[in-house]
Amino acid sequence: MKSPLALAVLAACTPAGALAADTLYSGGTILTVNDRQPQVEAVVVRDGRIAFVGTRRAALDFSPAARQVDLQGHTLTPGFIDGHSHVSGTGLQALSANLLPAPDGEGNSIPDLQRIMRQFLTGTAIPGGYKVLIGFGYDDSQLAERRHPTREELDTITTQIPVILMHQSGHLGAYNSKALEVAGITAATPDPEGGVIRREPGSRVPNGVMEENAHNLTLARLMPTLGLDEAMAMLEAGQALYMKHGYTTAQDGNTDAGTLAMLPLAGKSGKLKIDVVAYPNIEVALSNPAMQGPYYSRQYTDHFRIGGVKITLDGSPQGKTAWLTQPYYKVPEGQKQTYAGYPIFTNAQADDLINRAWEHGWQVLAHANGDAAIDQFIHAVSAAEKAHPGRKLLPVLIHGQTMRKDQVPQIARLGIFPSLFPMHTYYWGDWHRESVLGPARAENISPTRWVLDAGMKFTSHHDAPVVFPDAMRVLDATVNRTTRSGYVLGPDQRVAPLQALKALTLWAAEQYGEQDSKGSIETGKRADLVVLSDNPLTIAHADLHSIKVLQTIKDGNVVYDAASDTASTSASCADNPECSRRLADTGFGHHH
Repeated sequence: MKSPLALAVLAACTPAGALAADTLYSGGTILTVNDRQPQVEAVVVRDGRIAFVGTRRAALDFSPAARQVDLQGHTLTPGFIDGHSHVSGTGLQALSANLLPAPDGEGNSIPDLQRIMRQFLTGTAIPGGYKVLIGFGYDDSQLAERRHPTREELDTITTQIPVILMHQSGHLGAYNSKALEVAGITAATPDPEGGVIRREPGSRVPNGVMEENAHNLTLARLMPTLGLDEAMAMLEAGQALYMKHGYTTAQDGNTDAGTLAMLPLAGKSGKLKIDVVAYPNIEVALSNPAMQGPYYSRQYTDHFRIGGVKITLDGSPQGKTAWLTQPYYKVPEGQKQTYAGYPIFTNAQADDLINRAWEHGWQVLAHANGDAAIDQFIHAVSAAEKAHPGRKLLPVLIHGQTMRKDQVPQIARLGIFPSLFPMHTYYWGDWHRESVLGPARAENISPTRWVLDAGMKFTSHHDAPVVFPDAMRVLDATVNRTTRSGYVLGPDQRVAPLQALKALTLWAAEQYGEQDSKGSIETGKRADLVVLSDNPLTIAHADLHSIKVLQTIKDGNVVYDAASDTASTSASCADNPECSRRLADTGFGHHH
């Protein structure tokens, strides 16, 4: 199949002494995301770096023997930098049935979930190999029944092995009776700190739905232990999805100890094709020698580094576990009308953990969706900065979805960098208006315009595996804020396409402290590039999500080419022959 990019080597015989390895890109729109030189005719790549940016004539003079790539009218931009996600968790989807609702899957009702899980049970080797049946991505807000599936409904799939359905937010899960039995969850089990075991009406009997720490602890007891080869195969499956969508730098947020040990090995064995920055869970980091090792660094080793730590202060707004200062518009079943979610840590615990990060000099990423959790983060950062004057660590607010207007100048004053989640406007905007926050509060979720008006920059992320790592959907949602039903949620919070593109490139590089080497097409920076089917700055705003990634280029090497891509768009191994083959090659299923 012909590549969408014609590679024409115009110099058949290379003059002595010339650098034959140079590549010259021209023949399309080149968006540098450099305000001093916003649009140019040609870019020359040499030894994985950008060696020249300017006119085509000057580029040919600079490197007459360069291999020439004709962009054929397409658009070249800097490679996309992932503001926040869990690249290793995206690989975890490879073990799971795809329960996502439309447009990403078929999980639109509880009978749909039951059907998909039964097919997964009988149609793949995965449940038999691991003695557990996992589905990922159901969303009660999109199910016809507008509720979570119960233990009894999951028992109709099978009672022989544990069944785990993970909510799309990752903050809740539904379990069958066998799963509760194996995990030791009974009517006598108390709710853990920072979590809730949902019960059947009028009794203490668990109904199968677990929130936050209750879900995390139960999942940890039931999740199969992966061999190193399997974990690597899954990481590769996740990474492939990022490259397909133009990402040249990915984040592994909230990395656990096992993954933290595996990622350097993946790099060493050549499996990392793009840069991966890990932010281990803060409680893992405090006792992990890796934080003192060579990987905790500004420099990458084999495409891997540890960038700092992650702390999770609350839950999910669409799952109604985020910690708000005002009650939910419609409270979950069985809750008082004053219910406003809950914290993961007490204020004293949050202050202590964040202060310890400052003592170590670690950049902190804090998951805080609810405005009460954002208040908690602001307080902790303020205290840590007072205790360590002059130590500027660029703390990052992750999600910040219900940030109030009065909190914006506070985070600006403290130097907190906002990584916001406008993708929610598309996926859950209608649900936020109708059920989570109500019409008034929902308008200002992920308030990108407030942040820009306060003189700050922001990044815009996808939080994969919560949603697919689709950069064009991120761009579209940041510019348009259009919900599934077509409603524009918070028109005053919309930003221009160039600002949305910066939030995926240069501003994201700044969040990582990598702006000197990434994020724009400038001489001396790494040749991390993406070829897009259309120009995001001139295409109709409503069509931004339809732009296709044609090539992803990392350090001058093409790591994804749409013309030769046969992989499924799904992250599930069940739907992806290449991932299934990789798992089979690891000898998967031959151990129990």
